[in-house]
Amino acid sequence: MDDEALVEAVLEDWRTAPVDERLRAALGFLEKLTLEPHRVTAADVLPLRAAGLSDAAIEDAIHACALFNIYDRVADTLEFDVPGRKSFAQGATMLLKRGYV
Repeated sequence: MDDEALVEAVLEDWRTAPVDERLRAALGFLEKLTLEPHRVTAADVLPLRAAGLSDAAIEDAIHACALFNIYDRVADTLEFDVPGRKSFAQGATMLLKRGYV
């Protein structure tokens, strides 16, 4: 499966997409953090650790989720255009090559 097909499968249903169990656990946590942040407790992190995610990886996922949610909500509120897939793919390629500076 190529990267684009994998992304589509995750967007369709992350629960059944062919991804690593660590990613599946993280996606479940991030869904709850996005949709029901008031219900997230320390107990929600335990399955992530059990799946093999480090605290640093969990923290990175939380930061990425929080930033995306802020950007998305601000864009919706102020009626900004959100870049399309091509722009996001270019940005992701750059970050994968250079990392965060």
